[in-house]
Amino acid sequence: MLATRLKLRYFVRTMKRIFALLILLIGFGAQAVERPNILWIYLEDVSGWFSCYGDTMIKTPHLDRLAARGIRFDRFYTPAGVCSVTRSSIIVGAMQTSFGIHNHRSGRPDFRGKSMGKEFDDIRLPKGVRTLPEMFRAAGYWTFNEGGKDDYNFKHDRDVMYNEPKITRRRGLAPAALVAGECWKRRKPGQPFFGQVQLRGGKLGNRAPKKIDRAKVSVPPYYPDIPLVREEIAHHYDCLLKTDEQVGQIIAALKRDGLYDNTLIFCFSDHGYRLHRHKQFLYEGGIQMPMMVAGPGVAAGQVRKDLISGIDIAPACLAAAGLAIPKHMEGADFLAKNYVPRKFVVAARDRCDYTIERIRAVVTPRYKYLRNYLTDRPFMQPSYKDPWPVSKKFREMMAKGTMNKTQLIFFGPKKQPEELYDLANDPHEIHNLANDPKHRKALEQHRQHLADWIKQTGDQGQKTESNAGLLATLKRWGDKCVNPEYNIVRAKLKK
Repeated sequence: MLATRLKLRYFVRTMKRIFALLILLIGFGAQAVERPNILWIYLEDVSGWFSCYGDTMIKTPHLDRLAARGIRFDRFYTPAGVCSVTRSSIIVGAMQTSFGIHNHRSGRPDFRGKSMGKEFDDIRLPKGVRTLPEMFRAAGYWTFNEGGKDDYNFKHDRDVMYNEPKITRRRGLAPAALVAGECWKRRKPGQPFFGQVQLRGGKLGNRAPKKIDRAKVSVPPYYPDIPLVREEIAHHYDCLLKTDEQVGQIIAALKRDGLYDNTLIFCFSDHGYRLHRHKQFLYEGGIQMPMMVAGPGVAAGQVRKDLISGIDIAPACLAAAGLAIPKHMEGADFLAKNYVPRKFVVAARDRCDYTIERIRAVVTPRYKYLRNYLTDRPFMQPSYKDPWPVSKKFREMMAKGTMNKTQLIFFGPKKQPEELYDLANDPHEIHNLANDPKHRKALEQHRQHLADWIKQTGDQGQKTESNAGLLATLKRWGDKCVNPEYNIVRAKLKK
């Protein structure tokens, strides 16, 4: 009996030692797990005409290899069709309309060297809401943003957000500093980074060599087939070739410095290329953008066709780093094993530069619903694009009545209050089904989706911009501000 008790005590002591050792090993392992680096390759004004997306005009081998290494997303939508709004939304993981950061280039104490004075729309994020770089930096990550484009419609401090707040000024055009290794070289040994590199993309201008034959590009039916349009389209392809080359340089730099295998890469565009109906608007060409994600934890060779919103990127990054997703984020971790696909995504258009507009879009797997609130004005309002030769040609053709019915959907004198498109059968969005009895049920469903979303999120764009915001816009743009909403503050500008 005594021998049995001694054996039992010995067994218990032995098991306790084994469990203690296991706990120690597990704890050591948890500490030893290397947190991934996270890099955003942020493309400006880039429509996804890449060969990995099926385009045959050009070959984009570096982007193709990045997509093949991870996931290519075929239904990624940005929250808006313009840079500052999309960027403001993505960096906080919530729709811009939820935080009042939905008007393009708002909340600025100065604009292109001109001070707004004491009276301007001093927009602040709600208490407790931080930008993603601040959250990563607080968690011990090294943070940087080469290319320097924050462009947020709220007060922010680069010195708080980034360990390398001035990296963009060291070598000129991105990704030069990153390719030289300057973005991460001052980190502590083993310190992970969260970084952004801004590629000029569709804004490369003459830095993109002219390679594409203008006569061979395809012109969508909503544009007149004229040389100026062909020039715009072909030039964008030229820009994409240069962008692909830059992506290859970034990947080579990561490999050279031993960072590639442990860097989770998100490569995506802020909105579509610059031509009318794309940039600033909510048709597919403005908001349905390329995105690919590759790196640790992501299986290669995937293609996903579910709906992803730009507001989902921040939560996915936090989760990949093992960080908690704050309650203010409206997005979801689309890389999670238990992720439930979205039923719809929403995008919003509000004031861009001096042009006041209000449009909302709801996208479901099959349909696109557009609600045009300001039907007293056409799509082709006065805008910053007016001095362009192609814009002048469009207006000349509009005046002479030489555009066809399809082109007049956008370039005509009126716009419909509602638009409904069957994206599966009408990818160019030229057959409005809003008044078609066969699609009445779909119309009502999408109306309800929008109404519910407005109520749940408190869409702040449903009301006119603040007087301070209108006044600041008048200070920036002067006589170009022709919309009637400015009348309430015009007298104040003259004082």
